[in-house]
Amino acid sequence: MRVVAGLAKGRRLVAPPGLDTRPTSDRVREATFNALESMGAIQDAVVLDLFAGTGALGIEALSRGAAACTFVDADRRCIEAIETNVDACGFRAQATIVRTEALVFLRSDKHVDLALLDPPYAFGDWHLLFAALDAGLAVIESDRPVDPGPGRRTVRTKRYGGTVVAIIAPDTAAKEP
Repeated sequence: MRVVAGLAKGRRLVAPPGLDTRPTSDRVREATFNALESMGAIQDAVVLDLFAGTGALGIEALSRGAAACTFVDADRRCIEAIETNVDACGFRAQATIVRTEALVFLRSDKHVDLALLDPPYAFGDWHLLFAALDAGLAVIESDRPVDPGPGRRTVRTKRYGGTVVAIIAPDTAAKEP
């Protein structure tokens, strides 16, 4: 697994041992981030990599010009991998790494420009996650399409084998009187 583009292009990323972490493939990351770049969603963005795993998604955002990224994961082994990867890519100054549960972290009520959400495929609390999330755009990765619920709309959905990636935006029409 490598950083696909930007300042850290080609840098190798480590993954924690075991089968619990399912890193996003280079192909899926490249397609997703190319779409985000075409939307102007990455440059100078404040990013949240929730369920960060290896940190590959947040590192890709930093490599392509994001201003800062907060990496959140509950697993100690993932936090160690994220620290190694952030340091190897030279992004320590732009990174905040937090070890906690995703829904607990979202209680901090922090707005981000871009949220990268890649929970385990068995995750079923999407409605709670979206209710607590304060983000301009969200990228979700799952094994099935996910309903973003009220106040949000799906901008783009693409299936890559067994992975479904969707870009979700606030539904501005829902906020109009």
